Amino acid sequence: MQDGETIDVRPGQYFGLESAPCLALKPLKSAIFSMTHLQRDAEDGATFTVDLPAEPGYFLMLYLEDAYHCDVAADGTHSPLVHYRSGSICLVDLVEGASICLHSRLDALAFTLPQGLFEELSDIVPDAAPHNLQCRRGELDAVMCELGVALLALLEQSESQIPPALQHIAIAICAHLLHTYSGVSRRDDSRKTTLSLSEERAAKAFMVDHLNHDIRVAAIAAAIGLSAGHFSQGFKQATGSTPHQWLIHLRVERAKELLGQRDRTLVTIAKDCGFTDQSHFTKVFHRETGLTPAAWRSRGLQ
Repeated sequence: MQDGETIDVRPGQYFGLESAPCLALKPLKSAIFSMTHLQRDAEDGATFTVDLPAEPGYFLMLYLEDAYHCDVAADGTHSPLVHYRSGSICLVDLVEGASICLHSRLDALAFTLPQGLFEELSDIVPDAAPHNLQCRRGELDAVMCELGVALLALLEQSESQIPPALQHIAIAICAHLLHTYSGVSRRDDSRKTTLSLSEERAAKAFMVDHLNHDIRVAAIAAAIGLSAGHFSQGFKQATGSTPHQWLIHLRVERAKELLGQRDRTLVTIAKDCGFTDQSHFTKVFHRETGLTPAAWRSRGLQ
């Protein structure tokens, strides 16, 4: 892509916020960087679906307050609901478009980042060769938080006059994303077999956040922007365990904590830890610890 202007620089329209404050500029050559302040209230029990069109670039949201939303697949199925904490980000590749379903109020800074912008950056920074950015969902980003404070101040100025500082911040954001979230180059994507430290942390955080759900490997992989096969292989290399083994260990350890709360029933604990039912909970717990949940609780209370 040579012309960054083909990416939509005012994403507010897809959130039902056509008049959302927006600043856009060309920080380097022709590719356009934009940021928009998205503030959308939520009615009780109501959801809102956002459909972002397929474009050659990325879409980034920095959450200014906690939010909840899930991904919507092409067939209309919804992924597990994700808790996006204040200060976390959602970074998606728009090569095939993206769709999410909001379940809460949204207060976030949104950025449109055409692929051409990263190509232009590589022309002036030799070490910043164009790479795929790996998708991120709910990962805390201290650098983006610091930049977000400065960007909110800039948005208070008139949209008709671009603050000079925005050019430098836009370049800083692109450089930060390349340094922190880049994977393998687009030409070498098929060779990626290991997880970066940030990918491993994001996968584990996803499992922790969705412990009481039926978590599939494909859902974890999608949350960090990898194929299920590459994720499974990379996770085993990074941790020594398969994703399923690590998740079982996590569930058993959480169950041990909850068993110390005498008012909790085994049925409730099984549900809260993501086991199918009490029978499944008892079978797995006994296999992992050598004791039934009831025996473990009894031993702990003696």
